[in-house]
Formats: sequence, C-alpha cells, structure tokens
Amino acid sequence: MSNYKTFVIGFPRIGAKRELKFAEEKYFAKEISCEELESCAKALREYGWKKQSTAKIDFIPSNDFSYYDAMLDVAVMLGAIPSRYKSLGLSALDTYFAMAHGYQGEQGDVKALPMKKWFNTNYHYIVPEIEQDAKISLNAEKILAEFSEAKAMGIETVPSVIGPYTFLHFATYAQGKSRDDYAEDICAAYKKLLEEASAAGAKWISICEPALVFDTDSSDVKFFESLYKNILDGKKIKVILQTYFGDIRDSYDAVTALPFDGFGLDFVEGNETLSLVKKSFPKNALLFAGIATGKNIWRADYAKAASLLAEIEKSVPRENIVAGFSCSLLHVPYTTRNEEKLSAEILKHFSFAEEKLSELSDIACGKTNSELFEKNRVSPNGDVQNALKNLRDADFVRKPDFAEREKIQKKEFNLPPFPTTTIGSFPQTREVRKNRADFKKGVITKEQYVEFNRKKIAECIRLQEGLDIDVLVHGEFERNDMVEYFGNNLEGFLFTQNAWVQSYGTRCVKPPVIWGDVSRKNAITVEWSAYAQSLSKRPVKGMLTGPVTILNWSFPREDVPIKEQTLQIALAIRDEVLDLEKNGIKIIQIDEAALREKLPLRKSDWHSQYLDWAIPAFRLVHSGVKAETQIHTHMCYSEFNDIIRDIDEMDADVITFEASRSDLKILDALKEANFRTEVGPGVYDIHSPRIPSKEEIVSALEKMVQKEPVEKLWVNPDCGLKTRRDSETFESLKNLVAAAKEMRSKYDK
Repeated sequence: MSNYKTFVIGFPRIGAKRELKFAEEKYFAKEISCEELESCAKALREYGWKKQSTAKIDFIPSNDFSYYDAMLDVAVMLGAIPSRYKSLGLSALDTYFAMAHGYQGEQGDVKALPMKKWFNTNYHYIVPEIEQDAKISLNAEKILAEFSEAKAMGIETVPSVIGPYTFLHFATYAQGKSRDDYAEDICAAYKKLLEEASAAGAKWISICEPALVFDTDSSDVKFFESLYKNILDGKKIKVILQTYFGDIRDSYDAVTALPFDGFGLDFVEGNETLSLVKKSFPKNALLFAGIATGKNIWRADYAKAASLLAEIEKSVPRENIVAGFSCSLLHVPYTTRNEEKLSAEILKHFSFAEEKLSELSDIACGKTNSELFEKNRVSPNGDVQNALKNLRDADFVRKPDFAEREKIQKKEFNLPPFPTTTIGSFPQTREVRKNRADFKKGVITKEQYVEFNRKKIAECIRLQEGLDIDVLVHGEFERNDMVEYFGNNLEGFLFTQNAWVQSYGTRCVKPPVIWGDVSRKNAITVEWSAYAQSLSKRPVKGMLTGPVTILNWSFPREDVPIKEQTLQIALAIRDEVLDLEKNGIKIIQIDEAALREKLPLRKSDWHSQYLDWAIPAFRLVHSGVKAETQIHTHMCYSEFNDIIRDIDEMDADVITFEASRSDLKILDALKEANFRTEVGPGVYDIHSPRIPSKEEIVSALEKMVQKEPVEKLWVNPDCGLKTRRDSETFESLKNLVAAAKEMRSKYDK
C-alpha cells in the first residue's frame, strides 16, 4: 500500500536555543540593527523549512514565522493599526513592536494592545483593535516574501494565515461597530490574498479558522458562509480550511459544503471529528487529518495512530488523506538532541518538534513502536496513592466561612484603604541569574549562593519599605520560573536543558515534565520567606504556585488522568502552605495564573470536565490554615469574566488580576457577580518597559471605585516584575504608592 502524504500546520520559531528572543532583546536595546535582526529571523525560517524538507513532509507551511504573534501579523496585513501607533512616526517594524509591548520615548507614550491566552494553551496572542474609521485593505508583503524565500531554497511551501472569521472573532471594535461592518472589506482583502499568492506561484494556501471549534450558533455559521462564498468565488489556487484544538460539530455540514479543496480537522482533541467524517466528507477534497498531538512531548503510539487512520479510511479514500498533527508544533520544544543530561532510557519516550517530523514519516509508512508501550514507564508511589484515597469532602472546605474570616483578618492586619503590594517577583538581573547558574554548575558553594540571595532579599525588603508598600514580598531571587522552581523541589518531575517554548513575544518557558506520582520531598520556600519576614514588621507574603497552574504549565503525563495529577500536586503544595504558616508567615499567595488555560472550549464541558475538580483542588491547598492567615491568589492574561463566579468559589481572601491591558473590563464582571473576594485588578502592565505615571494609576483606581467598594480594593501591578529593569520597577512602584495615597486622602473619610 502507498504511504500517506503528510502535512505540518506550523513549526517553532524562537530558535532551538532562543536565538530570536536574544536577537529581539538586543534590537530593543539598540545593540543590533534591523538588518541583523532580520538575518537571525531568516536563518530560523530556513532551519525549519530544511528540517521539514529532509523529513519529506509533503505540505510544508510558510508564514508560520512571526516576530511576536500571528494575530498581530494579520492585523498588520489588513492595515488594522490603531492611529495612536501610526502617529508615533516609527518604522514599520518598530510600530509593530509598539503594538506588541508599548512605547515610551521621544515620539510619544502608548500602551501595548491587550494580550490573551490562545485557546487552551499557554501561548498568548495580541488582541487586534479595529478603530471606528478603520479601512481594511491587504498588505501581503510578509506572506509573499516568505513564500518566495522558501522557493528560492528549492522548497515548495503552503502559505498559512489566520482566517477572517477567527480574526474578527478575537478583535475588539469601536463602540457601535461589529464584525458585520468589516465583512465586505475583509472579504476583499482575503480574496486579493488568494490572487496574489497564486500569482507568486503558490499552488495551495492554508487559511486557519480555529474559532470554529468554539460553541457556534446559526448566526456564526451564516456569517462564516457569507465570508467564504465571497472569498472562494473564482479562486485560482487550492485552499485548505485548517482547524485545530477541537471539532467543528456546529458548523461541519455548512463548512464542508463550501468549495474548499482541503479540510484540516483535529482528531486528537476533536471528540466528535471521527463521527462527523464518517457521516459525510466531500468526495474530491483532501482530508488533512490531525492524528497525533502537537501539544505534548510524549512519543506517539504508532499503533493508535494507524488504527485511527484505518477508521478514517472507511469513509475517505487513502489517497485523499494527509496525515499530520492536531495543531501547530509551536507548542512543543525544538529537539531532544539538545538534551545531554537526561538518559537515553528517558529520552526514548520524548518527541519534540524535530522528532515529531520523523514520527509522522514513520506513521505515514506504517512503522511500529509497540515496545515503548508494552509496560508502564514508572511504578505508582504507594504513599501518594493512599493520600488520594483518604481525601474527604471536609478536606476541600475552609473554616470559618469567608465573612467571618474577613472580620478577623481586618483586625489582624489593620491595613489602610487601597493597600499596596506586588505580585511576587522583583527584577531578575544578570547578577541574580549568574548566582543561580554558578551554584548549579558548582562554581560557588551553597553558603555563597544563600548569602547572595539573603543580601538581595534584604535589599528588596528595604526598597519596599522605603517606597512605603504595605504588604511585602521577598523578591524570588532563588527562582528561575514559577513552575520549574517548584517542580525542582517535588518528586515526580523531570527537567530539560533546552526544551524552550514560546509563551509570548520574547518570553519563553521551559515546562517541567511530570514523569511519575508527585509528592513534596522537603520544605521549598520556608527558609527564604521566614528570613524575609524576620527583616520587617510589615507582613511579607509567602509565594507559591498553585496546583492547577503547575499542571497546566508542565507537560503532563498521558497515562494518568489530569485530575489525579492535579490533586497529587495540591497535596504537596498544601504541605508547604501549612509549613509557611507554622513559621510565622501570615499572608500566603498561591498563584493560579493558568486556571482558565485548560478550560474546555465548549461551555457544556466546563464544569464536568474541568471546573468541578480544578476549583476544589485549589481549596484543598489552603483549607487547613487558620482564620487569621490570609490567602491570596493571582490570575493573568485570560478571559475570566465568564467564570468569575467559579473563581469566587476558590474561597481565597484576596485575588489579584491582570487587568490594565484589557482596560479594566473585568470590573463589570466583578460587579455583576457580586464578587465577595477582595480584589486587586492590575493598575499597570509589567510586560511593557513604559513607566506609568501617578495620574494614570489614579485614573485606573477611580474606575475601580465606581464598580467595587473601597474596602475591597488592593493596588498592585498586573504581574510579577522579574522581566523589568531595576529603574523601571522603582519609578513605577513609586508612582503606584503615590497614587494609592492620593486615593486614601480622597476616600478615607
């Protein structure tokens, strides 16, 4: 039998050793030129194309590279650039970066566009903004240039672009405007894109419409149909409709009736995809079947993939099936070849982007790898399993109730109105990173490592006291990443050297791997927190990462349910919470930044498949503390409005939210839900180098008091400050405290 043809939706773009990140940071610091940055980008594009060509992938994408984000690229392609960025008078590239992370300089002062999580991943996209008088028109220069670049290398690619339906789904509009107002112009732009791609020599183009996997009503389906009946009319190029992250059950019949030449469907996360295809599939179209995960790093089970392909073949001829991954490989690291410290016995179970290309070729030609799956990788931990079995309903409920605790804590802490705090981390300077690296390499002793960190903690405490911040943090100088640090101190985790994945822009993360059952082997943060608290009479927060975030920002096991893995982590972090309390830490922050990340994309699945165990997992962590101990949590860069009542059920005492980039829109949701928990919506964006003025922060706080009682409001930045410079941090926090004091003078009557 002939082999299946193969396709890839997207390839990682940051570089196997984060080359793009470092080049962009040098460019921002004016250490390299635009041409030097582009040279780095070109090398990364060529690397990906060559790897896919060598693996004999039949449909190789182009335009999957981005300097920052693909949604931002589409905004630029369509001319949806807000006037405040255009008016800066910057170059095209610098205007692009101003939209991504803000600008503060001689030409002006503008905030970045909002940033949100991309579906159910830890990747963040830039939210496009379409102004009142925006005129949508095509600029396909980037797409055509990268297609031609690959062609010059002798590699035929499929230009790939996010489609108009998904772009308009995620965009924000001027008051009174909706997606319908831009339909005609956006159709004209995409229609012209097909013409220009065809004229450039492209035989296929892939238009990605992942927004179809959300709950979709009849008006959405009709809108989608109206767009593509127009766009596809008279086309001279073959068009793939690519979806991922789920199935398109609500629109399948209408979508497959349109004259696309190929349909990209997800058979991994798409629970109903196989049954939809079995019911019907267009006779002459190609099926781009996502039959192996593009999100996780475990080796694919070839037998399962072969079985799935065999099922598909019952409805679609073999010659019309193209095998690939469920989504872009953007969400996995580059290659296991750069992992020198993990044993061959461990690495044989891992598959990063380059290895997945080889796997795809193996699956396409019918190879087997059954020996990997003949026995369990690890043995269960009896103590962990028993602890799970012994959990009772009372373990998930904190006593006394929220209202009683609130009274006790008001008396305990006696904080002023608009209490000020930060989210946890302070700038990770070169010296801080070097101290950790030298200790890890054995260049310095543990005593030297501890002495350095204690010195930095003391400086951080003095700085915060000097700024007159009310609730302090120790700065987290001992930590690399908020998840990796805890994983390093828990049994059951493995760590890589270079398994970097892009989270947003220049921000990359190296997720831990959950290898076996999880437990705490020793106290993790107690020594640092207790030392910091000994230096001040003000409360110093203990800083922890919550179980759901640790799970969501790791590569989880695929042989154990996610719920069970999360509860194991929750029990481990619970031990840490109770130890912090025993050592005099009266405020403990348990961050759940990624709570929403794994929320099912369809609302009907929200509770049964996720929230019904994720919220209790958080409660399990803190249910054993005293009433006097104040529990904080933090969340960022996701749409929380529609689960705001579930968030209240976490039963924390204080919740801080990222809010500044989204113009404090969460306030309306808090008010509507009668949110009981005290809140600190972020008053400035820490992912931008710009320094907010006191007046800007006062303005944000004035918006807050219109929606929330003064006695429930905290004042804090959006997130931790680890990515910022010392000077930016000092000036921003100085203005934050000044703003809080101005608000006190006005409202503390």
